[in-house]
Amino acid sequence: MAYVKVYTKDPCRYCVAAKELLRERGIDFDEIKMTANDAEAFAALTRKSGMKTVPQIFAGEKLIGGYTELAKLNEQDGLAALKLQSKSV
Repeated sequence: MAYVKVYTKDPCRYCVAAKELLRERGIDFDEIKMTANDAEAFAALTRKSGMKTVPQIFAGEKLIGGYTELAKLNEQDGLAALKLQSKSV
């Protein structure tokens, strides 16, 4: 199981962009696809994160946020530390 988890839905261009950015940076992640049939699971995820949109990206149990927050972290070179953590788990 990877250190980073990305909760997604289809279709979602921000989900695609987040996964692409993580791959480009060499960060392993688990994708958890949410479907229309997962209303209870999505409600639980919303309670956990406080977010109502996807992607929802977690490093361990810590919420990174969505694609915008992930991209900002990348601009600040914060994904290097995330890569190290994902490789050590």
